[in-house]
This record gives sequence, structure tokens and C-alpha cells, in this order.
Amino acid sequence: MLKTILSISGKPGLYKLISQGKNMLIVESISADKKRFPAYGNEKIISLADIAMYTNDAEVPLCNVLDSMKTKENAAVATIDPKKATSEQLREYMAEVLPDFDRDRVHIADIKKLISWYNLLISNGITEFKAETEAEKEEVVAE
Repeated sequence: MLKTILSISGKPGLYKLISQGKNMLIVESISADKKRFPAYGNEKIISLADIAMYTNDAEVPLCNVLDSMKTKENAAVATIDPKKATSEQLREYMAEVLPDFDRDRVHIADIKKLISWYNLLISNGITEFKAETEAEKEEVVAE
């Protein structure tokens, strides 16, 4: 699911990939307005499936971090407000979600963005964070 959810540098929020054109992507805001527009190749566009968080040992895919947040929050919006929380509160929250996160390389701005992305996804009904390949593997094993 996260493969089609995009972050576009310089634009707030998250976007869903709708279609591809020549030298551009057609994206739709996942917020309430559902506005569609072209995103061009000169903009920094990244899929949430390609993002990872630093830990002391390795990097953890964003889908695992979001799943951990979903478990902690019982699939509800985060209990912490990233705009009002202090740096220490944000680090404590992150330690509950990902205990061995790298405190030197994961900045406060990264934690704020993570929480705001999580809230945006949950409030717009996107609650499946696992990669399709992992979910498909589990389905095959279950059958």
C-alpha cells in the first residue's frame, strides 16, 4: 500500500499515485480535498515504501515503524501532538514505538513528520502499512 503513497518535497501532506504520464506523475492529495495535479520529474518525489528509520544496528522500513505506531495507538490517531510536544516528549514517544532508534541520526523534525504522516494516513482510512509482497506471502502461507 505504501508504494503508491508519495511525499513531494516542498508540498505539505501526502499524495496517492493515480497515473503516469510522459515526464510526470498524476497524483491526488490523500487529505479531504482529493485535489489532483501533475508532479514533474524535477520535484523530489519519494514513495513511503522507500523510506526507512535509522536504528543503532540497521535501518527499519517505514512500514514497520507505522505498524508499531498503529499497534501502540490501537489504530487511532496518535495521542501526541507533534506541533505542541517538546523535543523530550517526542523522543520518549519514538522510544516507545522504536526502542533502538538512533538518537543522533533521527532528528526531531523526522519524528514530527513521522507522526503527522501517521495521523494523515489513519484519518484518511489508510491503515495497511505492510508491503504488498509481505502481505501476499502471508496469504499464500495461510492457504
